[in-house]
Amino acid sequence: MSDFWTALPVGFFLSFTLGPVFFVLLETSITKGIRSAIFFNLGVILADIVFIAIAYFSTNQLLTKIKDDPSWLAFGGVLLASYGCITFIQTIKEKKKQPQTNRTKTVKKTNYLTQVLKGFFLNLINIGVLLFWLGIILLVGPKLEMNSVRITTFFIMVLSIYFLIDLIKISIAKQLKHKLTPSRIFNIKQVVNTFLFICGLVLIFQGFFPKEKEKIKNAIQEIRIENK
Repeated sequence: MSDFWTALPVGFFLSFTLGPVFFVLLETSITKGIRSAIFFNLGVILADIVFIAIAYFSTNQLLTKIKDDPSWLAFGGVLLASYGCITFIQTIKEKKKQPQTNRTKTVKKTNYLTQVLKGFFLNLINIGVLLFWLGIILLVGPKLEMNSVRITTFFIMVLSIYFLIDLIKISIAKQLKHKLTPSRIFNIKQVVNTFLFICGLVLIFQGFFPKEKEKIKNAIQEIRIENK
């Protein structure tokens, strides 16, 4: 039971992390419906399982490698920024091709396998998620005595809590659908795509200028200290 109380805050934090997946999940629920969002979320969880497996079998060695080689961050940033940019352009093209009267109907057509793959790859290209799971294993592993059964149970609980909270988010976001016009749906998609592109640029910056990242952090800390 104590392992559950350890897993609860991790699952809660994971569900409300304001990353690309968070916003795409809400956008998918609003524009494509609850089922599409659930399948998208299943893809995200599959990617998390892959990351957890990698983190569990590599731990310190992989964490050190990624920290010492910031090009991994830049690579993930290029993929994320490219995804956001390409999707932004595709959304514009789709809007131009669709007759005004048929746009709402077209939005409803969904391939659920595509949503699973979308969630999987969108989460997979974010190297920060791997670092997150590596950190969790390094933090929680010793408390669980590095027991494979307890660790497996712990992550099942974390992902279950994450999934249940996401179901609530999906349901709440779905309630907004009746207030959306085709133009508002288009704007929501483009805001999400722009956010993905910006996240990619941030990762690229961190990858190419790791020292600048530390300088920014130190500057922020100094400002905080001065304001206290």
